[in-house]
Amino acid sequence: TIDGPAGAGKTTIAKEVAKRLGFLYLDTGAMYRALTLKALTEGITVEEEEKLVEMVKETILIAKKDDKKGMRIWVDGEEVTDKIRTEEVTNNIWWVCRVKDVRKKMKKLQREIGSSGGIVVEGRDIGTVVFPKAPFKFYLDASIDERAKRRWLEQTNKGIQSDLEKIKQDIKERDNKDFTREIAPLKKAEDAISVDTTGLSIEDVVGKIIEQVSQ
Repeated sequence: TIDGPAGAGKTTIAKEVAKRLGFLYLDTGAMYRALTLKALTEGITVEEEEKLVEMVKETILIAKKDDKKGMRIWVDGEEVTDKIRTEEVTNNIWWVCRVKDVRKKMKKLQREIGSSGGIVVEGRDIGTVVFPKAPFKFYLDASIDERAKRRWLEQTNKGIQSDLEKIKQDIKERDNKDFTREIAPLKKAEDAISVDTTGLSIEDVVGKIIEQVSQ
């Protein structure tokens, strides 16, 4: 399992580790993003918790392995792999994640996908809540400046114009919501290995994780 805050490098690292180990890669954040996209499309707002729970109950989420993207995701038969990466989804995912019944359904689905083993799962409560008995747990972190810079570069490379200072502020706000939410807050599992990715290359971080898993 690989947990950590927004912009710590979880997705990039988890994809590469899964690829090298020949494991399935599961991005749990993408699953919540997919639900957020559907909620926004249907006009559900932050106050309409019951509507959100009903929507989630009726939603069919499918995640499949993909060699290029690591994972592709479908909502009710429509592929949304690229659509879930917008700023609007990023800024609204927090209120979808905080709802107990939503997390309950996601946890069940994630456990079903990971039940056969041979999987690298990334998220925010994976080592603490979803797979507390995972044999290897890692917690990635990095400075706010580094995390904001990575998010800015990611968006710039996709041709999306964004403001670095605004991204930094968004990350601080997201951290606050993730660390303080009542249901499954973001925290390091007691038995997780901490990796500060500030200033480290992808290769450095992947190397550290593979080394631990191979021991």
